[in-house]
Amino acid sequence: MKEENVILVNHKDEQIGLMPKLEAHEKAILHRAFSVFILNNKNEIMLQQRAQHKYHSPLLWTNTCCSHQRDGETNIQAGSRRLFEEMGFHTGLKELFHFVYKAPFDNGLTEHELDHVMIGYYNDEPKINLEEVENWKWMCIEDVKKDMQLHPEIYTVWFKIIFDQFYHYLEDHKI
Repeated sequence: MKEENVILVNHKDEQIGLMPKLEAHEKAILHRAFSVFILNNKNEIMLQQRAQHKYHSPLLWTNTCCSHQRDGETNIQAGSRRLFEEMGFHTGLKELFHFVYKAPFDNGLTEHELDHVMIGYYNDEPKINLEEVENWKWMCIEDVKKDMQLHPEIYTVWFKIIFDQFYHYLEDHKI
C-alpha cells in the first residue's frame, strides 16, 4: 500500500506542500490534521482504543477518530471519510475550532499538527474496523477528564492535548 501524503501548512493553515506521512512525523514538520468527537444524547463521548498493531500508541484510548486530510479534501470530507473507515458510520460533522500543537512519541516520531476539531452526534453502536480500532466505549465528558488525570498512561498523547482544548471550548460555547 502506498504511503499517504500529509498537507504541509504554515501557522495560517495555508498549504505549502505535501510530504509522506511518516517523513513529516520523523521531521516534526507542521501539517494539517483533524480530530472528530462524537457525542450521544447523554453528552457522552465515543472513545476508541487504537488497534494493537498500530506503529505508535497501540491500545491507547483516544477521541472517536483522527487523521489527516488528503490533498483537495475539505476538513469535513476528511472527517466523514475517516469516521466511516474507522468506526463504520456516517453522521453530520461541524468544525468547532483549530489550533497548533506539538507532541513527541516514545518511538522518536513527533506530531506537529494544525488540528481541526470537529463534533458530531450519534446514538447507535459503531461497526469498528478491527484494522484500526481495538475497542470503543461511551464515556461522560467529566469522567474522561477525571480518568485522564488518574490514568494518563492509557490515553494517547494528542488526545490529552486535544481533549483539554475541546473541554474548554465546551465551557465557553453553547453547542
